[in-house]
Amino acid sequence: MSSPTVPTPPEQPARICSRPVTGCSSNRHRLKRAVPGGFSLDDFVIDTTADTVICPAGHQVPLAAPKGRYQQRKAFFAGQCTGCPLCPRCTTATSGRILTIRPHHDDLAAARRQATTDPDWQVAYRRWRPPVERAVAWLVHRGNRRLRYIGATKNNAWLHTRAAALNLRTLVSLGLHHDSVTWRITAMP
Repeated sequence: MSSPTVPTPPEQPARICSRPVTGCSSNRHRLKRAVPGGFSLDDFVIDTTADTVICPAGHQVPLAAPKGRYQQRKAFFAGQCTGCPLCPRCTTATSGRILTIRPHHDDLAAARRQATTDPDWQVAYRRWRPPVERAVAWLVHRGNRRLRYIGATKNNAWLHTRAAALNLRTLVSLGLHHDSVTWRITAMP
C-alpha cells in the first residue's frame, strides 16, 4: 500500500517580479502607517517562507496560517509590545500591533522596491501615467462613473461606444476631415 501524497499546488504564473511594474507610484509607494511618522509594513522583516515576522525592535513572532476569504495571514505582537521603547512609533493599540499579510506580499514588496529604486521604471511611469489618467478622466466625465445598465453585455456595448466617441472627438480635434475620397488628418501648423 503506498503512502498518501500531498498534492502540490500548480505553478504560479510569473508575476510582478519578473516583468516591469506598471501599477505603483514612486510618490505613493509608501504604505499607510499605523501611527503618523511611525513604522509601516515595509519596516518589518517578513519572511513568508519561514513564517516569521520581526518588528523594528527585533521581536520575532510566527506568521499565522492563511485563513478567511482572502487567505490573509496575521502576525500578533501582543506580548512583545508591552514595555517596548518603539511601541509609540508602532501602534496605538493597547493589545499590541497586528500585521495583516496578504497572499502576494512578496510580489507587492518587490514592486514597491522597484518603484522607489529603479530610475528606468520611474521615467516610464512619469511618461505614461498622465495620458492614462487623462483617458480615465475623460471616460468617467459627466456622470459616467457608474454603469447605466444591468448586465455585462449592455454595459460592454456602452463602454465601447463611449470609448469610440472619445476617440472620434480626439481625432476631430487633431484635424480629422473627410474629402471626397477618404478620411484624412490635416497637419497642424
